Amino acid sequence: MSHHQERLMTILRGPHVSEKSSIVAEENNQIVFKVRSDATKAEIRAAVELLFEVSVDHVQVVNCRGKLKRHGTNWGQRAAWKKAYVKLSEGSHIDFLGTE
Repeated sequence: MSHHQERLMTILRGPHVSEKSSIVAEENNQIVFKVRSDATKAEIRAAVELLFEVSVDHVQVVNCRGKLKRHGTNWGQRAAWKKAYVKLSEGSHIDFLGTE
């Protein structure tokens, strides 16, 4: 396995499950992933195509800032992260739950 392929295996952190992600999954055939902060659109496309054997139309990326949180008098900040909206081509489908 090449160095490039090893990096692609680490690009996707997992699916991002939210009310909005389930809406875009049904209406737009899009899947939402948490991805590495240094990932590019091209790498995200290649990683999804490699891991799930589907064809990708396009990728939109959002940088999410970590929220400020307080615990007593102490303030802290959650880590910033990146998510990617991946639009699949017509006829392509990713099934995470194993149900049809």
